Amino acid sequence: MTTETLHWTAVCAASDILPDTGVCALVEGVHVAIFHVAQARQFFAIDNIDPKAQASVLSRGLVGSLGDRIVVASPLYKNHFDLRNGECLESPEHSVRAHAVRVQEGRVQVALA
Repeated sequence: MTTETLHWTAVCAASDILPDTGVCALVEGVHVAIFHVAQARQFFAIDNIDPKAQASVLSRGLVGSLGDRIVVASPLYKNHFDLRNGECLESPEHSVRAHAVRVQEGRVQVALA
């Protein structure tokens, strides 16, 4: 699937997400965490529901890196989720989906995986 055939949903202004923080948005009924990562000069989107806690909290986690991986640490159980692919580094069975994200005309847009 190309970026032209994805269904994009505008979420917020890019300037609304401070560097190295995340926000939560409801995209087509799915809780999505969107992060602005300063070191990568990029935005990332993953499911916001922590699979272990079943709580919508990943957008409030700490953004950082482990080796060459850009991650967010869950604020509840401290599991690390790779922002590129949603993999849970400590427990791969708790991985989440990663979603396509882009910025167009200053607006962050998400397309569900």
